[in-house]
Amino acid sequence: MIILWVVLALIGLPLLALGLYFLKAIIEGAIEGWRGEGEEEDGDKPYELPAAAVALGLLPPEQQNRDHAAPEPAVLTAAVAAAKAGDWEPAAALLDATAAERDWEYRSFHSGALASVAADDDTWLLAWEAARPDDPGAALVRARSTVDLAWNIRGAKRAKHTTGEQFAGFHRVLEQSREHHARAAELGVEGDPVPYIGRISTALGLGDPHVEMERIWKEITDRDPHHYSAHYAALQYWCAKWRGSEKLAREFAAEAAAKAPLGSLLTVFPLIAHFEHDESDTTDADRTPEMRALVDAALADVAAADPAHPRVAEVRHLLAFYLCLQDRDEAAVEQFRLVDGYVDALPWRYRGDPAGQFCRLRDMSLANVERDAAVSG
Repeated sequence: MIILWVVLALIGLPLLALGLYFLKAIIEGAIEGWRGEGEEEDGDKPYELPAAAVALGLLPPEQQNRDHAAPEPAVLTAAVAAAKAGDWEPAAALLDATAAERDWEYRSFHSGALASVAADDDTWLLAWEAARPDDPGAALVRARSTVDLAWNIRGAKRAKHTTGEQFAGFHRVLEQSREHHARAAELGVEGDPVPYIGRISTALGLGDPHVEMERIWKEITDRDPHHYSAHYAALQYWCAKWRGSEKLAREFAAEAAAKAPLGSLLTVFPLIAHFEHDESDTTDADRTPEMRALVDAALADVAAADPAHPRVAEVRHLLAFYLCLQDRDEAAVEQFRLVDGYVDALPWRYRGDPAGQFCRLRDMSLANVERDAAVSG
């Protein structure tokens, strides 16, 4: 009997370790593209929306919006549609309004969306620049669209799959973006940090030294010390995969969270820094007391934030993910419910099948809540 138990242990322990690895791989996508979008593994049944999800009005993978983290503001949707049709005036009016209201978060959000349109076709932006040559909004969109164009030229694939011609075009256009950002800053509205935020992407892409990044960062924080989009771009620069290290990224995120007022959403950045550098094979690193405290802090931050803040949904997506990993399923379901229908956010956007992973984890938490209710009942 003792020999039998020894044999079973020798067989079982490796299988358990393997199972833990694949749990982490599936949940966090450690095996990139483990299932392509819309594909099923051999023997899998077609996805069926659980009754609990139906009861809450939640959506299956094929109905999840993969282009946004949340519903786009109607005024931005209208401006984007008009720009694509060649009409620049709604975009100009939109950015004029953000300047008048000194709403730098929405100025960044709106100009980023319009820049993406211009990177594909700038006919409408050229007309805007011709009609209003020194318009700060047009200069801002031009600067940010130049960065987007550079990244479009490079492509999203890893360096080994990117051609020399792509890299040459990428660097050439990014260099041009320096001048465009300088002009946007010169023409910019007093106190506006947004012309400098795009410079972070230029610095990241061209490998500008830390001293240059620190100079850019001072320009931003002198104008708006708790700007969410600026912090997100800066954290990417400080990550190990770009121009920093895990230590620098975690220190940057911790400092931002410690200095930020409640409701600014900046307490999520330690979670983002963890996500960007977590290469562990199990969920142990996600379930520590320290990580639970970080999630609690972000929950309090979201509760205190303006519901109209353009980045609230992005924080909720990451909270849903970590609450699920921490077996805090009732709280996870609430976050999933609030963002359901949209999946262009961390952690889903890093995966080959963002909608599928979102729904798998959401349904897992729903099932756990039902199970716990049945046990307690």
